[in-house]
Amino acid sequence: MSDIVLRRPSGGMPRGVLVCATALIAFAIAGASVGRISGLGTLHAPAANAVDSLALRFEDRPDGSVLVRNAKDGAIIYTIAPGTNGFMRATLRGLAQERKRSDIGDSAPFRLVHWDDGRMTLEDATTGRRVALEAFGPTNAQAFAQLFSAKGGVR
Repeated sequence: MSDIVLRRPSGGMPRGVLVCATALIAFAIAGASVGRISGLGTLHAPAANAVDSLALRFEDRPDGSVLVRNAKDGAIIYTIAPGTNGFMRATLRGLAQERKRSDIGDSAPFRLVHWDDGRMTLEDATTGRRVALEAFGPTNAQAFAQLFSAKGGVR
């Protein structure tokens, strides 16, 4: 008797593998849909309340320093000395560049917010951008936190 050999065309996938892959994809889509619709398996952070906030304006000086002003009365509450506070400078530069790209002036203040859950954010209402400062570590967040204690006078 002769042996019959079945050969697949080159590059072909076995039917069973294709069926299993299709079933796996369908299961993943169905699972994601159920979770999205029902909320099953999702995490919800409780809403935080603002403990303190500051409306701030930042002014570059010719000597490389940056004046931090209270937007309400224009009082200088802090001076960032030249060559210091790299995190603050980089964060402010990023927000200012976004305003420039959006062709927005610098008349609107930034808002520094301390939340009751310990988070701190720097917000720009004109662009809708919000920077979660604690995401960069406690030392970097502390650079902005010092502005709350400095609001009583110049440092």
